[in-house]
Amino acid sequence: MTATVVVPASSANLGPGFDAFGLALSLRDDLVAEEIPSGLEIVVTGEGADEVPLDGTHVVVQAMEAAFDYLGVRPTGFRLTCTNRIPHARGLGSSSAAIVGGLALAAELVQQPLSKDAMFTLAARIEGHPDNVAAAVYGGFTIAWNEPAGPQAVRLDAELPVTVFVPPVQVSTTAARRLLPAQVPHADAASNAGRAALLVAALQGRPDLLLAATEDALHQGYRAEAMPISYELVQELRSTGIPAVISGAGPTVLAFARGVEGPDGWAVHELDIDAVGVRPA
Repeated sequence: MTATVVVPASSANLGPGFDAFGLALSLRDDLVAEEIPSGLEIVVTGEGADEVPLDGTHVVVQAMEAAFDYLGVRPTGFRLTCTNRIPHARGLGSSSAAIVGGLALAAELVQQPLSKDAMFTLAARIEGHPDNVAAAVYGGFTIAWNEPAGPQAVRLDAELPVTVFVPPVQVSTTAARRLLPAQVPHADAASNAGRAALLVAALQGRPDLLLAATEDALHQGYRAEAMPISYELVQELRSTGIPAVISGAGPTVLAFARGVEGPDGWAVHELDIDAVGVRPA
């Protein structure tokens, strides 16, 4: 039995929607699993091929094991092949894609149904926060939050051109989060609440509002010291009228535009919004 899935990159926050908003992007990893008589074999090509572990600690494998436990069935062994296109530690949801892709791949391999809602719940528990995994599961523009009963998400359609500017350096999500203060001014929180509400409207057919709607006061400025060139690029693009934000925890910059050049040495990807999320290939 062989199974194949594709899973999209994602951009969280989008400026004011800190830890809530996610956007699925048309930059995708391909994952293939083949049942073998016993054991575990892993082949990785592309992004992170020289960095990720090739054993049971690989994030995709851990997600697959969680899915096997949830479904109550597992193969005798499997060979995992990952073709990675999502840059690692750049704020494009590579870990969420690995988790969501692993869950979907496991269900396909053992031919057991796993709904997207169940997949989202499992992925959010593994990842620890729901914003990126919601976009990777459902596609489109997602709003995620936590309830006592568990993580929740809603998906909305969005069709906008997107360009991401990926620097050659990494910034870990943990390191970026450590720069955030425990408290913020009430005025900043109120401003972000309004901008986040405006961003929902902007993504639903009012692109003329995107520049105002992507203004942020809660996290990007505090994280600037960890990614000064990224922060400068955001400010430069915004000064010319281009809606630009730090993607997730950075250091990638996302702009709602096309035909924009990036700094020397940066990878530039002109993308669409992935409307489907993780799916069999």
